[in-house]
Amino acid sequence: MIDNSIISLSEKSIENNISFLRSKLGDTVKISAVVKANAYGHGIEQIVPVFEKYGIDHYSVFYYSEAIRVYNCLHKSSSIMVMGWLSEKDIKDAIEKEIEFFVFNMERLQLAVKYAKELGVKAKIHLETETGMNRSGLNMNELNTAIAVIKENTDHIELTGFCTHLAGAESVSNHFRIQNQLQKYQEMTTELDANNLKPKYKHVANSAASFVYPDTRMDLVRVGIMLYGFWSSTEVFIQYINHQEDRIDPLKRILGWKSQIMAVKEIKSGEFVGYGISYLAQSNIKTALVPVGYSFGYSRSLSNKGRVLIHGHQCSVIGVVNMNMMIIDVTHVENVKVGDEVVLIGKQDKLEIKVSAFSEISDELNYEILAHLSESITRRVIN
Repeated sequence: MIDNSIISLSEKSIENNISFLRSKLGDTVKISAVVKANAYGHGIEQIVPVFEKYGIDHYSVFYYSEAIRVYNCLHKSSSIMVMGWLSEKDIKDAIEKEIEFFVFNMERLQLAVKYAKELGVKAKIHLETETGMNRSGLNMNELNTAIAVIKENTDHIELTGFCTHLAGAESVSNHFRIQNQLQKYQEMTTELDANNLKPKYKHVANSAASFVYPDTRMDLVRVGIMLYGFWSSTEVFIQYINHQEDRIDPLKRILGWKSQIMAVKEIKSGEFVGYGISYLAQSNIKTALVPVGYSFGYSRSLSNKGRVLIHGHQCSVIGVVNMNMMIIDVTHVENVKVGDEVVLIGKQDKLEIKVSAFSEISDELNYEILAHLSESITRRVIN
């Protein structure tokens, strides 16, 4: 791990977000914490034990390698669900470890039956249906074939879930499409019911859908971005806040990111700074070198645009963001020295830099910025 920059994770914020979500989703809805992409950049090994401490006992990932990371850092018996990639050998291992996984084609279902028979253990599957996202899932004909296979193998297959994925619940522009998806999902559910197959969980909602379309909460909600303190979109936030008296954002950001100054330099007027000629000093300036660059997830698109906090002042990134370094204009900041704290995300004195500030400048989604944070950065849970 690299410790010249530190990502901090606020336990109080985690507790707050889980409490808020539980109060809104209700006691009968299972929260599955989505911890794919290294827990949205927060760190699987750091975040999962804290989620677990506050009662989360179901986790969703994309890759099987992520499932194993979750599996290895859990203290209690919890459920893990793989929504995406498993190799053939991973399917066998998943069944043995009682890890749940999506089945979105007949090949995977047949492999699940094969290895469940070999191991003498039931495979815990979630049938994913294609309702209009046109990405992955069983269409109606494939669903009927899958139903027949499951009914023939009730000793080897446990239908843990029946699900689909909605195509952009965070935007009103997708409303008509999502209504069609929900109707198609209901038609498929009827087919399941007609065959007397009763999944433990019916689930279609992510963070956005659970608030925009409350009827989609069903038995389980796959909550990702909101657990980490972010709304899926401005639209979702406005829709929620418009129905509240206090109009205060109930979610709290978990993540902070700090580094430190590694060198201070005086630059004369008329000299270029960094690679190329993108920044020309218009007067004598003082710069600070910070050991963070795009290899850490600080986007190159923030060259000559980014902001950091030093000594309670907002300071500009000047020149091109390098792979491992960036240059900051600290001309207006007194007594700057090597080792001084640099806040990339978070608060310092009365100022704050939010992840949303990155997205506004770089044209990246919050999701992208968080997911790009390098796993090599040290992460620490704080109170």
